[in-house]
Amino acid sequence: MWEASLKGIQEGDTRIIARAISLVENEAPGYETLMLALPHTHTPVIGITGPPGAGKSTLVDALIGSYIRTGKRVAVLCVDPSSPFNLGAVLGDRIRMNEWYTHPDVFIRSLATRGSLGGLHPHIIEITELLKAAPFDVIIVETVGVGQSEVEIIGLADITAVVLVPEAGDEVQTMKAGLMEIADLFVVNKCDRPDADIFVRNLRSMLAPTFSRHKEEVAILKTIAANGTGVDALRQALDEALTLHHTSDKKAWLLAERAYHLIERNRMKDINKKRLKEAIEHLQQQHAFNLYRFVQQFQ
Repeated sequence: MWEASLKGIQEGDTRIIARAISLVENEAPGYETLMLALPHTHTPVIGITGPPGAGKSTLVDALIGSYIRTGKRVAVLCVDPSSPFNLGAVLGDRIRMNEWYTHPDVFIRSLATRGSLGGLHPHIIEITELLKAAPFDVIIVETVGVGQSEVEIIGLADITAVVLVPEAGDEVQTMKAGLMEIADLFVVNKCDRPDADIFVRNLRSMLAPTFSRHKEEVAILKTIAANGTGVDALRQALDEALTLHHTSDKKAWLLAERAYHLIERNRMKDINKKRLKEAIEHLQQQHAFNLYRFVQQFQ
């Protein structure tokens, strides 16, 4: 069965791709066999992240158009907030990107965070690897805007663009220790708003190598995603950053991060907090509980 699924994925059959993603999401029997059969690929992954209200979805919609105009095939994973009732995706991105859902060179899938704290889906690594086996030229992952904990995107994307708006001055200060540190480039969206140039100048000062971890000056691009202004320049900057990425040692570190995350999750699969609590209560009643001795049995 998985052989047919892999063949369909490699041929770009969107129905088979969608079905395979559902198998991974639901951890259906056989999904691990499919994952083990995936070939090694180099399809680039671009992360689009930033605080809520920055216009990430509108920007991704415009980026899709820019890539399509250059003859590229694009896959997009939109990580939406989870419904509090069924943990499904709220699907807000479907409204903004509905122009592309039937386009033959575009595949869009909305995923729910399902309670994940890092703004990503619990199986986002596997789903991304699955999409890499399909004939797409680029994969874009747009994350939920959840603030500083969203740095998890750096372990997934080859390059990361942080999207901000001119009114984000105070937010930038609070994000500096986390989200601001992960960007390969910055996008100041909605630049038709007042004080956009002042914000860009202040952001550039904050990102100077003297005051941040960035050894070189980080690109800051201005866009107005709603009308497409600056989007082609952003696409070119992303492509250039990807070219540099393949010549750096960051790639191996990213793969190590992904491997670590999967190993950690697999080892924790059988650990249940309720059972831990019951075992601890039993030991406490016997006056025999030692935290370090208790933990050692799981190592």
